[in-house]
Amino acid sequence: MLFLLDSANIKELEKAQEIFPLAGVTTNPSIIAKENRNFFDILQDIRAVIGPDRMLHAQVLGETCEDILKDAETIRSRIGGELYIKVPVTIEGYRAMPILKQRGYKVTATAIYTPGQALLAAQWGVDFTAPYVNRIDNISGMGVTVVKMITDLFSIHHLSTRVLAASFKNLHQVNEISLAGCQAITVGPDILWKIAEHTLTDMSIHQFQSDWKSVYGDGKFVYNL
Repeated sequence: MLFLLDSANIKELEKAQEIFPLAGVTTNPSIIAKENRNFFDILQDIRAVIGPDRMLHAQVLGETCEDILKDAETIRSRIGGELYIKVPVTIEGYRAMPILKQRGYKVTATAIYTPGQALLAAQWGVDFTAPYVNRIDNISGMGVTVVKMITDLFSIHHLSTRVLAASFKNLHQVNEISLAGCQAITVGPDILWKIAEHTLTDMSIHQFQSDWKSVYGDGKFVYNL
């Protein structure tokens, strides 16, 4: 399963990529707006950090098919590398998806709340579908179940589209999604660090160090015994 960072903060990205095996970065208009900088400067900075071979998902703002296509063309002309254009699953978004694919774009269908929305997008050959796990939970739906249904549908119908689960608020959601068969998840920095860390791990390391120092002394490691 691929891990992506759902953030446009360059410092957070630089720190995370030194430690974690990130497959790329996802952004959306809200994440971009939080940085309060020029849109293209942000995307270019992200690309500079992650390099040309890792995924960068950038979302269009156009509400009509024509404007979506213009947005996508502009983004591709300014941002190189492994680029995915995020297109919301609106009526106009569905119109734009096959045109983008015909023009050689990699496309991520986003803002998905139902299996049907994902299945329609997959029929157009999009590369990823992005269901919103926590937002589905917040409307009394079952985010994990929806993701599992999407992955099952893609398998049943032999569709090559992959699932990029998004919108997480806790580790339980991440763990359940990991078992649901989706190919990728994107999480914010706070969730990413929580996946990696655990208080009991810290306690275990502290005990190891205490026992070691009681015999070999403070400041002694394997390399300087």
